[in-house]
Amino acid sequence: MSNELKKRIITSVFLFAILFLSISINKVIFTFTIFIASAVCFHEWNDINIPYFFKKKKKVMLFIQLLGLVYLFIFFISSLAIYNSIGEFFLIFILFVCACSDIGGYIFGRSIGGKKLTKISPNKTIAGSIGSFILSLVPLLLLNFQSYFVLNFNLSLKNILFCLIISLCCQLGDLTISYFKRLNKVKNTGNILPGHGGLLDRIDGIIFALPVTYILKLLQIF
Repeated sequence: MSNELKKRIITSVFLFAILFLSISINKVIFTFTIFIASAVCFHEWNDINIPYFFKKKKKVMLFIQLLGLVYLFIFFISSLAIYNSIGEFFLIFILFVCACSDIGGYIFGRSIGGKKLTKISPNKTIAGSIGSFILSLVPLLLLNFQSYFVLNFNLSLKNILFCLIISLCCQLGDLTISYFKRLNKVKNTGNILPGHGGLLDRIDGIIFALPVTYILKLLQIF
């Protein structure tokens, strides 16, 4: 296991533990945690876009800032809505799916390599994308073979498809942030997380996945 992968896994576990504790303690702590995460991500979003838009297209910069603010607000509201209306265990499950999808993409992409997925992010490969989909099913498999938690997801085609959609959202979120990083010629959104860079680098997929999850549940599609 490479040092970078170790750092990535340790950072993922650390962040997951913080989220798990904030979800488990009470609503106030969880709300505060998500608010701080959203604020940090908005700061990093502005930082990565200033080099290109502020210097070359100042009029567009306001729109870019507003875009980031609106979407992070949607992420904030969706997180609280899932917590309040669907439940804590379900929220933890979605975060677990996102984490497994991210790790799967990294492991498969680095170990197999192969054809690039898109020009937006040269490090993303088709193998990595497939790995993200495959490992996103791990939480479903674990829940299917247990009887200790309130949340019980059976291994059905519907639930498999649900996990794959969450993984797709995570990958699209990753690619979207990668596009803006590439446009602004920056490697990371920040440097506060070892093995990841900025907080936005780590939760870019989650920011996309939670709103989509809430919409799917609200419309009773899944």
